[in-house]
Amino acid sequence: MKSSEIRTRFLEFFKKRGHAILPSASLVPENDPSVLFNTAGMQPLVPYLMGQKHPLGQRLASCQKCVRTGDLDDIGDAHHLSFFEMLGNWSLGDYFKEEAIGWSYEFLTSKEEGLGLDPKRLYVTVFEGDENASRDEDAVQIWKKYIPENRIYFLPAKNNWWSPGDNGPCGPDTEMFYDITDEGLGDMTHEQYVQADEEGKVVEIWNDVFMQYEKRDGKVVGKLSQRNVDTGSGLERITMLMQGKNNVYSTDFFSPVIEYIKTNAKDYSERGARIIGDHLRSSLFIVGDGVFPSNKDQGYIVRRLVRRAAVQMRLCGLADNASAEVLKLFQKAYVGAYTEIQNERVVEAITEEIQKFQKTLESGLKEFEKGTDPFILATTYGFPIELTEELAEEKGIEIDRRKFDEKMSEHQDKSRAGAEQKFKGGLANTNEKTVKLHTAHHLLLAALQEVLGNNVHQRGSNITEERLRMDFNFDRKLTAEELQKVEDLVNSWIVGRFPVVRREMPREEAEKLGAEMEFGAKYPEIVSVYTIQDPDDKYVSKEFCGGPHVANTGDIGGFKIQKEEASSAGVRRIKGVLA
Repeated sequence: MKSSEIRTRFLEFFKKRGHAILPSASLVPENDPSVLFNTAGMQPLVPYLMGQKHPLGQRLASCQKCVRTGDLDDIGDAHHLSFFEMLGNWSLGDYFKEEAIGWSYEFLTSKEEGLGLDPKRLYVTVFEGDENASRDEDAVQIWKKYIPENRIYFLPAKNNWWSPGDNGPCGPDTEMFYDITDEGLGDMTHEQYVQADEEGKVVEIWNDVFMQYEKRDGKVVGKLSQRNVDTGSGLERITMLMQGKNNVYSTDFFSPVIEYIKTNAKDYSERGARIIGDHLRSSLFIVGDGVFPSNKDQGYIVRRLVRRAAVQMRLCGLADNASAEVLKLFQKAYVGAYTEIQNERVVEAITEEIQKFQKTLESGLKEFEKGTDPFILATTYGFPIELTEELAEEKGIEIDRRKFDEKMSEHQDKSRAGAEQKFKGGLANTNEKTVKLHTAHHLLLAALQEVLGNNVHQRGSNITEERLRMDFNFDRKLTAEELQKVEDLVNSWIVGRFPVVRREMPREEAEKLGAEMEFGAKYPEIVSVYTIQDPDDKYVSKEFCGGPHVANTGDIGGFKIQKEEASSAGVRRIKGVLA
């Protein structure tokens, strides 16, 4: 069964059961600043899951475009993807566990209306209960109508409780797994099942979330005004099963692309081909939704995906025009499904980014060819260690990862030691949260200068593990728009995951560099300077500072401005916290 047929069959199944069919929302969330992309089918529906009435009713279904980039390093294995399609159906205060579980089982196993999967290969997990909610015995009793009780397993919240993040609707879930072994696993004990899951012998194919609760700041605070159902099934994984494949890259989504790369690569790598295919497909859909490569927010994610693909293209020995050909193959695969990716400008934007990166890559490669230490490549030139390892493998050079990690650890220790000796009064302590806020402090000053002008300078600071406080020269109250721009800039640099580099240099050299100086401070002949640069080697921040700091801006997590007020005549004060 083709992937397009599976998509259509799913939507028709739930349409017959009274569900309104929603078109896929954009990958970019409309009213959710907490995430960069829609990561699940339910994400565009959060207001309605919280109680707001949906104009199309209480029963909905869709095939939603999703992007998740938290596990990019796993791309290249059998199942991980950065872009995927999520099949989902929802009840907004209408039906609950009985119907949701029954329809899930019916669609998976029915040969007439569903997928016709073998029910003897199905296994189910349910929520074992904790301080937030009781053991889900109701789900077990319903499941016993369809599968033997010894194939139903209780698991903790980390496995069978779902929420979109620290805030919003949440609840226990029941998940369906399918045996993908040739011989068949048969009945298994709880321990045998857990081991089979860890070994990849069973694959999750469906998830029914019973959204009854609300989470705030990471804690369950009570029940929702209505009981909801949120289901999800990854189209790519389902397609893998239906097409009898052992990995998603052998399905009709990717097979023409993988074959093209295999035919045209001078030095073919299966993992490299998968990364190229995955990253270019994701980029195609993100750019198709209006996000172009940049150094901010979603644009930076596109840039990162495209550049990772470019590196693998180089390692595989593909021609410069290969990216355009791969993108056109994906366009062909989705004709009739997603019109937004068919625009030629989408392909042009991605290929232009690759061409631009090739120049940057070549300059970095010159240092690599000189035998530059991986630690220097990482801290000075912004080369991730993974990229250096890939380049080294191409040359048959062995990289001592252990030595690199030791140097990075030593680098961080020196930063902390420097803080104890040189940074006075600004830090109350050097615990993890305070260090994150210290680095955020540098980004905040840089953002203020970009929004308000380079005449803005720090006039005092205090940082604790709860918050940062910065005084700066400015003669008026900041507007709400200015404050939002500053906050957005800081968070875009955090998302960018830029390296934070410490260097010792003569004071005169630091002054020529234009490093920001603490107001009224006296510095020795040799000073410590922390710099933060984007992938284009543009300085985001450069300051005289003893540290300590995080190794990478991404380690901060997030930043929020709490308050802006007057401190004294011509001096304003901002207070901020980790988000």
